[in-house]
Amino acid sequence: MNPSRTADKLRSLIKVTTLGAAVFGFTCLCKGNEKFYENIFMPIVRLIPPETAHHLAVFGLKLGLLRPDYSDPDILRTRLMNMMLNNPVGIAAGFDKQGEAVCGLHQLGFGFVEVGSVTPKPQPGNPRPRVFRLNEDKAIVNRYGFNSDGHKVVYERLKEARKACGEDVVLGINLGKNKLSKDAIRDYVKGVKRFSSLADYLVINISSPNTPGLRTMQNKSTLHILLSEVLKARSSLPKSDQRPIMVKLAPDLSDEDVQEVIGVVSSKECAVDGLIVSNTTIERSPSLKSINAGQLGGLSGQPLYQRSTQLVAKVYKWTEGKIPIIGVGGIFSGRDAYNKILAGASAVQLYTAFIYHGPPIVIRVKQELEQLLIADGYDSVQQAVGKGVDQFL
Repeated sequence: MNPSRTADKLRSLIKVTTLGAAVFGFTCLCKGNEKFYENIFMPIVRLIPPETAHHLAVFGLKLGLLRPDYSDPDILRTRLMNMMLNNPVGIAAGFDKQGEAVCGLHQLGFGFVEVGSVTPKPQPGNPRPRVFRLNEDKAIVNRYGFNSDGHKVVYERLKEARKACGEDVVLGINLGKNKLSKDAIRDYVKGVKRFSSLADYLVINISSPNTPGLRTMQNKSTLHILLSEVLKARSSLPKSDQRPIMVKLAPDLSDEDVQEVIGVVSSKECAVDGLIVSNTTIERSPSLKSINAGQLGGLSGQPLYQRSTQLVAKVYKWTEGKIPIIGVGGIFSGRDAYNKILAGASAVQLYTAFIYHGPPIVIRVKQELEQLLIADGYDSVQQAVGKGVDQFL
């Protein structure tokens, strides 16, 4: 046999095989093949520095290539405040901080997309490194510190996103304050006025642990002033631009502090439309195994699950179920999401599970949640809200 002809055939075979593997991999990537992500793609991603991986994930979703073959069943349709969601599983603030991937996240199957936190002026956030994987604990520690492109840039970006992906996207905008701001309340008022025409709901984030002094705004007197000014700002807008306003709580508040917050948000002049429970925690359990467990910042992921679910149950019970809750913290499965709903959450949000498992986690959580609702005889998510509250207290 001619050695030259044999070499040519071998090169052709390698090219065809490589092309075939690339096409197969790209198809698996776009369609959200779970085994491909679990066994090949995500292990590779974990070799990349976490903040770089975060930027690449946002960029990939911005391209809009990921389109899983899945349609939400009717049983997952649910109402949150005045919004109808195709499903109750949203992406939490912190993933798409700058509003770059709204359409891509919607196409991936999230029932709602929350962007931010967005600050009035652009700011870089804290120095790098500022994101750390705790692989053994299925957790993340971050101390981003409200890195933001600022109101003006994010507003223009979201305006274009609204045009590109239409009104089907349920969009939440999470508002923060600038680190060096001398008037934090004014920062939040600016956010309400700037984004009300684009958002389906707005979030007052006063519970991030990564901006000095921010969590002190959860104390009774400051919170009362803040919310009364925020709600006045909303009332000053045209009726068509007046959006539901939520407050995001820290999981590290004492029971007394939580009850004081509930007292404020239940008052007539500070009556917000909902609560998000909860943000990341600064607490560190002795059971954490990862070498990064001691890093400063907010801890998210599985170690937060029990604490945040218990807080959902407390808030639901103490408000007598009158204030809608979005449950966040450690959701990695449909059972985790279902437990948050049984504890009192009308909807839930993912973040860390998405970082560890990639896009297929969205469909898996929804499928498992559907099966659990059917098994317990519920016809809708709303029927299950708060039905198991006592078991989580």
